[in-house]
Amino acid sequence: MIIFKGTENITEDFRGSFVTIGNFDGVHLSHQFICRKLASEAKKAVTKSLVITFDPHPKMILHPGIRPFYLITTLEEKLKLLEDCGIDGTLVIPFSMDYSRVTAEQFVRDFLGQKLAIKKIIVGHDYTFGQGKKGTTDYLISRGGEIGFAVEVVDAFKRGENIVSSTLIRKLIIKGDLKTVTNLLGRCYNIAGIVVSGKGRGAGLGFPTANIDPEKDLLPPSGIYAAFVNIDGKRHRAALNIGEKPTFADYTSTFEVHLLDFSGDLRGKRLNTEFVEKIRDIIKFDSPEMLKKQIAADVEKARSILAHFCHSRADGNPAI
Repeated sequence: MIIFKGTENITEDFRGSFVTIGNFDGVHLSHQFICRKLASEAKKAVTKSLVITFDPHPKMILHPGIRPFYLITTLEEKLKLLEDCGIDGTLVIPFSMDYSRVTAEQFVRDFLGQKLAIKKIIVGHDYTFGQGKKGTTDYLISRGGEIGFAVEVVDAFKRGENIVSSTLIRKLIIKGDLKTVTNLLGRCYNIAGIVVSGKGRGAGLGFPTANIDPEKDLLPPSGIYAAFVNIDGKRHRAALNIGEKPTFADYTSTFEVHLLDFSGDLRGKRLNTEFVEKIRDIIKFDSPEMLKKQIAADVEKARSILAHFCHSRADGNPAI
């Protein structure tokens, strides 16, 4: 997949493309459906498929005072996931206050029509664009007919009772419902980071952990989780802890993983963790020995959850 940074860098061979536009944070199942449809239809029409997205997310520029607003995917992750959908090219438009003043008419007429001469655009049912979000799907259909490109509006994508959206997925991550998150993303939610030095308490209890400096701000709530950890391209099963250490009167929050059936020095390595399911909340134990017994139970629970997860995926069942 070719990546273009800025509208001025689009190459001539992408004129006449089939396009879609959006933020695509998370590249969840609805995004994947649109992008795979785009790639398939463009290939049949013997033209290019092009995703147009924005960085940073417009909300971070237009509403800087609204917090928290955290992204599900980094830009690098988003681009890789779009590539996995079979997209030929992605245009990343740097979003700024100046760019936010581009009107819907300017965007459609000058960019989609004149610069790109697109043949077709596929968008979600609730897509809006342009200054003041005055560009709607109805507006696109009207202007597309006048300029000469087709418009296809995709209905809301549902998984069970849920309409799949980035907003819902963010809320579920913050709530700690990682099982539902997996079903809406089509994969586990992940957080990567470099292993840093810890206090060694886990090793002292017989369950050594790798302390991770997380690269994302969107964290699930404090607790113990069953997770996978990817190290140098290899996937390991793990029990993951986010939060404080009340048993030791340590109220500094940490992000650490205990890898099942693994030994080795991970300091300085970049680990990518994938959340599968929350096991329990963090609680204070009366003694380190009682905590040690609970950790042993947590590890066995994580082992069972992860084995079931792998089995359900092998059977082609997306549910957990």
